Amino acid sequence: MQVYNYLCETPRERVSDGMPVPILSGPERAQRTLVLVWPQLGDFDSLEYAWWLRRDWAQLQAADISVRAIGIGDRASGQKFADFTGFPADCLWVDPTADLHRDLELYSGLTIEWPLLRRRQAAWVNLMLMCAGIASPGTLREVLRGYTGDRTAPQLIADDEIVDDTPLPAMRGTFFRWAGGRGFQRPFELATLRLRNMTEVLSHWSTYVPDAQYMTQRGGTFLFDPAGELLYEYRDRGILGFAENMSYPLDFLFGKDKVASLGNVTGSSTSGDRAKSVRSPRV
Repeated sequence: MQVYNYLCETPRERVSDGMPVPILSGPERAQRTLVLVWPQLGDFDSLEYAWWLRRDWAQLQAADISVRAIGIGDRASGQKFADFTGFPADCLWVDPTADLHRDLELYSGLTIEWPLLRRRQAAWVNLMLMCAGIASPGTLREVLRGYTGDRTAPQLIADDEIVDDTPLPAMRGTFFRWAGGRGFQRPFELATLRLRNMTEVLSHWSTYVPDAQYMTQRGGTFLFDPAGELLYEYRDRGILGFAENMSYPLDFLFGKDKVASLGNVTGSSTSGDRAKSVRSPRV
């Protein structure tokens, strides 16, 4: 399947206005177009990916990279997601039944049909097994990295930032300096951001996840040039595995120089077999 043509021909509901329009509309004016196909909008991966995009939004604009995203959910899910993450609603689409994901042959995750369980109940069991690393390579390692820190990743919480939207007492960013220093991802720093995301989703569960039967579905990343040629693609194979380089998920766009500027690191890839670079993208 030609992914670009499919995205130009397949309408889905746009969050900003509720209109059913294609994610792409033909030849793009931007130098590159980044299309993110996310799992449930209440999924760890969707929220965390959006956080990285908002963090580097100015860099994306400077590089003339247009961003489009679609996630599993309805328009209410998309509106809530946009409000919380700051991701632009006019760049966000929704698919309530994950048909687009299946058409693109993205990984459906664990889909065991358990006896006596309905589809939504079975999805919960399958999701818990994936969280334990079953049929979800790299998940446990990535969970652990959130607690132990990562010197190959940039600092995530600024020293003057106050984190006050988790069940924990409010804390200032300088707290993490005591856990290991500054200028890189400190112990518990990423875990704190994930706790904030989890708190948000659990507080509005039915909005973020209107249909639980699609919870195990994974997503993908696609980068195109103005003519629609595929420059890069990455297909998720597990929970918390939405990028080839989780230390800096936008590494495929900006490379090691950008990672170094964020926290004097070089970054490393552990999942190269799941990514395909058709032609090295240039800024």
